[in-house]
Amino acid sequence: MVKIVIVNVVSTANLQQKLDLDELEQFKEILHDTEIYGGRVAYFKSPAMEGKVSIFTSGKMISVGTKSETKAAEELSLAKDFLVSKKLTNPVQLEPQVQNIVAMAQYDGSINLEELAKACKMIYEPEQFPGGILRISDPYKATILIFASGKTVITGLRNSHHIKPVTEQLANIIRECSS
Repeated sequence: MVKIVIVNVVSTANLQQKLDLDELEQFKEILHDTEIYGGRVAYFKSPAMEGKVSIFTSGKMISVGTKSETKAAEELSLAKDFLVSKKLTNPVQLEPQVQNIVAMAQYDGSINLEELAKACKMIYEPEQFPGGILRISDPYKATILIFASGKTVITGLRNSHHIKPVTEQLANIIRECSS
């Protein structure tokens, strides 16, 4: 039995227009500090949000910190609606795109990382990092951090429906490489 939890969804959208980030400073929901990345980014965060949205002068936005694709799209839309309501941007139809999903999976039992590294093409250098790094491309492209405790961190997916097949593939790899 594998326990899976989505810990972060990174999604992007484009307002298709330039923004003056200095105009955003007057609102309590916006953090814009010229010391952070030279003032090239502002952060939108409201109490109703799970994550936050980075807003760039180019009009591009990045949602981070949500736990689903739907919530990420909602928060990008919330940021856009805020900017439109304050007359800082014109209305536009957003087309959110998921860039990365980070999930954690807990496998039953411990994993012998030395054995797994020898049998599979996994990077394992315990002097530098306590886990193994495994890159897979089947059934979906992902990078997986594997720890001896059975905990894993899966990154690089763009759809939450891909998590289960990847965890099943990893279970097969662990089983085959540990025998």
